[in-house]
Amino acid sequence: MNVGFCNRVREFKVTGMMTPDGVRDARADLDRVLRTTRTGRNSFEGFDTQRIYALFAKTRGFDALATDPLLLGVLDQVLGHYQLSAPVGICIGPGEKAQILHRDDAIYPVPEPHPPLVVNTMWPLDEFTEQNGATRFIPGSHRWEPGRQPGSDDPVETAVMSPGSALFYLGSLWHGGGANSTSRPRFGVILEYAVGWLRPQENHCLAVPRNVVRDLPERLQELLGYNIYPPFVGYVDGRHPRRVLSAAP
Repeated sequence: MNVGFCNRVREFKVTGMMTPDGVRDARADLDRVLRTTRTGRNSFEGFDTQRIYALFAKTRGFDALATDPLLLGVLDQVLGHYQLSAPVGICIGPGEKAQILHRDDAIYPVPEPHPPLVVNTMWPLDEFTEQNGATRFIPGSHRWEPGRQPGSDDPVETAVMSPGSALFYLGSLWHGGGANSTSRPRFGVILEYAVGWLRPQENHCLAVPRNVVRDLPERLQELLGYNIYPPFVGYVDGRHPRRVLSAAP
């Protein structure tokens, strides 16, 4: 496993996070889900892009990766107490246009500047190239002053990556999916994490059936919301949510 840190931006790539067999199995499982997944409803989602929401209700291929020790070690240092916010599979189809550059933490009305709220991890299941829609980002944009918007003079880089690697970046980094000018789709998975006191983008307690959650590893259950943010945010009828989860239906 090799970790490549970039001093100019709050992002880094890690190789060797998934084995070739793991990539193949995850891709095959999600290809099954894609057969019944619609394309996007707007230009942000992508009219030629399929997005697999409620990821942990539909595949077991990312259970171990969501709780990988290296990943959680980074999150421990950056976020402290955290949860999954938006796990989603993204398949950018041929002919898709580039997504508008955006910051994932901008959805939260928290005054700037603020400590890190969101950490994203991108997991390619295909080769990510400049031609097929690899993620684009503006180096150093997580340090911009409040209110600054991307301009034509800001340098945009492309996260060229191989299957099995992972890209880590802050939610305050300006980024977006690239255009796919090839004849084949570009498939990857985003596991987005947020600090524990924020409302996650996806409501996992409704998105993932309780009978599915009961069979998941305990740490993954916690990351899906069956946990307490100290001292007692998130209790259910005065109890820890995992106690409710383990109770009879």
